[in-house]
Amino acid sequence: MARRYDSRTTTFSPEGRLYQVEYAMEAINLAGSTIGILAEDGVVLAGEKKTTSKLLDQGKQHEKLFQIDDYMFCAVAGITSDANILINKLRVSAAQHSYTYGESMPVEQLVTSICDLKQGYTQFGGLRPFGVSFLVAGYDASHGFQLYHTDPSGNFSGWKAYAIGVNNNTAQQIMRQDWKEGLKVQEALELTAKVLVKTMDTANPNAEKLEFGVVEKTDSGKVRFRMLKDTEVNKLMADAAPKEGEEGTGDSKPSS
Repeated sequence: MARRYDSRTTTFSPEGRLYQVEYAMEAINLAGSTIGILAEDGVVLAGEKKTTSKLLDQGKQHEKLFQIDDYMFCAVAGITSDANILINKLRVSAAQHSYTYGESMPVEQLVTSICDLKQGYTQFGGLRPFGVSFLVAGYDASHGFQLYHTDPSGNFSGWKAYAIGVNNNTAQQIMRQDWKEGLKVQEALELTAKVLVKTMDTANPNAEKLEFGVVEKTDSGKVRFRMLKDTEVNKLMADAAPKEGEEGTGDSKPSS
């Protein structure tokens, strides 16, 4: 039955489903793990890179994290070429708002604008949905630090911690257990590393396979965006990795 209705985004099936939109959402689940965690004094985003090579110029290549302006950045999961179009739109919208009103664009307003565009691509013939989800992290004076998730259907939602990509159910289960109110940025970074260790399909997660970024408030009260250095990422992942003997059988007793 599905085959008669899954070739067009504008045709509902008898069950009331838009199959092309659902397929676009499934594409997100095949992307690398992408984690966002909201802290009291910042927001952390991290993503697993699928394209890794020592020949890549890391200074010019980003796969998971992209800066929008001084107060906002996003993590992507899905088709990167689709993401590039939408990220450019996000940057232009944020710059236009800043130029017109002399202040940074509110985070939710920016997310709403990009979701309106995404939704339009599910409603008109001859178009396909954007095969990409975003985690958008940012700060504005009205609502402080915020974390939003968008999906190919044009829906968006605010979260305290969220995961997209492979093994996202496992990641969200860990975050439900370990996230707490009043979390600081350093604790959020450590929790992010713990989640990635459990969800990534690699025995040795390190800076070559990961990107970490944070929007945080400095000691002087100024908000800034920064990407973590390779040394910081490697230390976080090494500290989060299970130590020898921690994953033994339940019958074994710890040595005194």
